[in-house]
Amino acid sequence: MGQDRDAGVPGEITPSGQAELRASHGDRDKTVNVLRVAAGDGRLTSDELDGRLEAALSARTVGELTALTADLPPVSVMAGGAVAEAKDVVRIEQAHSRVERAGRWVVPRKLELATSWCDVTLDFTEAVITHDTLHVDMAMSGKKLTLITPPGVVVGADGVQLVFSKLKYRHRRADRDKPYVLKVELSGHKIYGRVVVRPTRRLFGR
Repeated sequence: MGQDRDAGVPGEITPSGQAELRASHGDRDKTVNVLRVAAGDGRLTSDELDGRLEAALSARTVGELTALTADLPPVSVMAGGAVAEAKDVVRIEQAHSRVERAGRWVVPRKLELATSWCDVTLDFTEAVITHDTLHVDMAMSGKKLTLITPPGVVVGADGVQLVFSKLKYRHRRADRDKPYVLKVELSGHKIYGRVVVRPTRRLFGR
């Protein structure tokens, strides 16, 4: 006979009868989100985040996941309520202005950037991430696109066509080949200006 279960909210105590239940992909994703937000709040160091992310992605039971967040507040406390659902597509059309996404913004599944002579900043330091990939489709001319990446966020730029533009990718050597929470896939074209990918400033140089 099948057994219904609810793994509960990451960060809360799991009933003993559920600790040995097999973890689902959704259980792991919830735990990863709690760990990422905790690191953004300064509750975990970058080394602690890396270790717990690796353990979460390889966890087999609900109990193993619960142990990784037992000393952290539940999602509802940290996010001020239920985690917002990500939109499938967000399109930004701007000219001769500044575009910034920072703080606890909800990362969509796809972001379309249609900008002309705009400085665009995407800061993932405290962003709410609910899935593992963000597709950024660029149709940009002039100025600079800056992506600020905390531990666990990586950027792929193989799909971008640069015309009279430059790409500068700063990364921490220690982050190579480690598990990631979010992969940002850049595609489309950038005419004139720059694309800069850099770590969060408070961690850069460690």
